[in-house]
Amino acid sequence: QVQLVESGGGLVQAGGSLRLSCAASGLTFSKYRMGWFRQAPGKEREFVSSIFRNGADTYFADSVKGRFTISRDNAKNTVSLQMNSLKPEDTAVYYCAANRSSNYDYWGQGTQVTVSL
Repeated sequence: QVQLVESGGGLVQAGGSLRLSCAASGLTFSKYRMGWFRQAPGKEREFVSSIFRNGADTYFADSVKGRFTISRDNAKNTVSLQMNSLKPEDTAVYYCAANRSSNYDYWGQGTQVTVSL
């Protein structure tokens, strides 16, 4: 079955950096657009970033543009989110997701990112 497993979350001070990774299995990874979403306590899940199958096209939420970068390695079935200049408002559970055509069909279990002042 399809599995998406996130790692790399943790506690960091404001201004610091974290790198999240997502390892995918059970799917033809190169055929999926991959995305990162996050959900803060009491808020709805929101889009953070996505990367198309070939890695050439990337998208970012306005709130993270210029601070986050996304990359993928189709040979290793992994997608990463490099998060720099972190702010307390970036605190959330971060989820990796896979999109074959129009919807994100598969989701990971999430990894907690906490940014302290």
